[in-house]
Amino acid sequence: MTIQKLQFNPGIDREGTAYDSEGGWFDCNLVRFRAGRPEKFGGWEAQPSTATKIEYLGTVRALHNWIANDGTKFLGLGSHLKYYIYDTSAFNDITPIRNTTAAGDVTFAKVGDGDATITVTDTDHGCVLNDFVTFSGAVSLGGNITAAVLNREYQVSEIVDANNYRIEAKDTSGNPVTANSSDTGNGGSNTVGTYQINVGLDNFVAGVGYGASTWGGGGWGGASSLSSVNQLRLWTHDNFGQNLIINPRGGQIYRWQPSSGVGTRATLLSAIGGANKVPTKGLQVITSETDRHLIVLGADPLSGGNRTGVVDPMLVAFSDQENELQFEPLTTNTAGSVRLSSGSQIVGGVKSRQEIVIFTDTSVYSMQFVGPPFTFAVNLIDNSTGLIGPKAAVTAPGGVYFMSYDSFYVYSGGVQKLPCSVKNYVFRDDENGLNVEQAYKVFGFTNKEHNEVGWFYPSKLDQNEDKNKEINRYVIYNYATNIWYYGQLVRTAWLDSGVESFPQAVGAPYLYEHETGFNDDGSEMTGVFIESSDLDLGDGESFAFLSKIIPDIKFIESGNLKMITKQRNYPSDLLTQTSSSVISPTTQQTFIRSRGRQFVLRLESNDGDSGNNDVGWRLGATRLDLRTDGRR
Repeated sequence: MTIQKLQFNPGIDREGTAYDSEGGWFDCNLVRFRAGRPEKFGGWEAQPSTATKIEYLGTVRALHNWIANDGTKFLGLGSHLKYYIYDTSAFNDITPIRNTTAAGDVTFAKVGDGDATITVTDTDHGCVLNDFVTFSGAVSLGGNITAAVLNREYQVSEIVDANNYRIEAKDTSGNPVTANSSDTGNGGSNTVGTYQINVGLDNFVAGVGYGASTWGGGGWGGASSLSSVNQLRLWTHDNFGQNLIINPRGGQIYRWQPSSGVGTRATLLSAIGGANKVPTKGLQVITSETDRHLIVLGADPLSGGNRTGVVDPMLVAFSDQENELQFEPLTTNTAGSVRLSSGSQIVGGVKSRQEIVIFTDTSVYSMQFVGPPFTFAVNLIDNSTGLIGPKAAVTAPGGVYFMSYDSFYVYSGGVQKLPCSVKNYVFRDDENGLNVEQAYKVFGFTNKEHNEVGWFYPSKLDQNEDKNKEINRYVIYNYATNIWYYGQLVRTAWLDSGVESFPQAVGAPYLYEHETGFNDDGSEMTGVFIESSDLDLGDGESFAFLSKIIPDIKFIESGNLKMITKQRNYPSDLLTQTSSSVISPTTQQTFIRSRGRQFVLRLESNDGDSGNNDVGWRLGATRLDLRTDGRR
């Protein structure tokens, strides 16, 4: 009998084959490595933790939290449909308003009796499909379509033409209301329509023609084209003091003040009293905290003393110090602008230690405050790589980590490529690899409690179906141990702990608190496993007999795991499962009978079978009874 202690290299290695990476781990899901040992991920719980879960509308791709001057905690959430402020109890809609009509500009007409569809007439309404509008001052159409039915928020269900669109009539509970023969009115002469800013796209669509832009977003009879303003909706946001500055990528810039209350909406920054030459559009807003400047990446330039209203994708504009409303460059202030030269557009920027790192599609820049007369020094750091998506860079100990088009990098004074043992898996795998078509959805995240930086990304699997173009995978780099691991999880935005004690993330339609317990919002966390590379005796020249496993597993709470063994005789053979044993905290050893040249060990969570959905575990020094054997 030969007892072997398993000594696996930490992390996942997918750069070669399962046999080539002998002595390591080859595959996993919802498992991390701590001190070199694999353990199950922490769980998550929907917020607020009430009996009735509270949902938001749209796909949230941006989170930002802060503490106001009075100590109140706020969380900003930007979806492709709305922008919310979460105050620990509710999602408060602060989506900016683009237009409020004069009384009587809006009229209604039923489509037909027994139909809930209502045609709304408003000359040059400017709506696109799924826009939101709130009506007030309307009177009953005479039958079922009462004033209470009309005077509420609606989502545009159809664009008829530039002057007409349709909604589906509902009561205050959201139930459809159909018109009858008495509904012959038009809503009266006092109806007012309050339109929220146009919604954005939930998927990235390249090019022109059919499918480009939202329905109704282009000229009638002509091809639609995409720009940064009507592309995939990505919000950026930052604080100037306690006030929140928000910007839908390529769109206008807004401010929300906590002092006004969560019942108020964000207002256009350039329209606030005292505003002077504020950019009307931008790709990203970011605050330089040490020197207190508001910076707009991809701002519209000044021409003839006014903003052009057209994004210059390489222009960086910054406000006067301590004044987010003053952007006119004067000899008496520090406002100004600089245009980058390397690349075709600014993709994104992040704050780092005493600098802002700006990424174009081909280059990396450093922006540092130097004071008058230049205010900022902007230096080209690297022109050999760019950022794959606007949110694909994060700051963590060691520098700014970012994902490019074919690899991962870190900036710390200079740009260095990170050695990556799962690079081909992420970028080139046929199913699990990155869906480049939706690369703008990629976002970076940190989990400082576990020394992790990572990226969520959409994979190629079934990429031709809209429903499968969403983020469904993650890859993690542990910067303390220089190892990689990955898995499957649908999350579209993430915030590390700081303002809150635990990380927060969103997976439509809920906000989750992560690293709490070991379950999926009260249910079993499914699909948790880790699988080894091939094991053999010597160089695999002999067949071996595996007769016993002596597990060493630390359980958190009582429960069971499954330990599975597989075998094959040649690297090109398919693996054959030879045993499956239930491992509990009291299991001393498990007996099996398996013969082959190569063996694979797999550990799976089995929470549901144990009747306990909150089982955590960590693998220790498991041993095998493995000896040379002849072939039958």
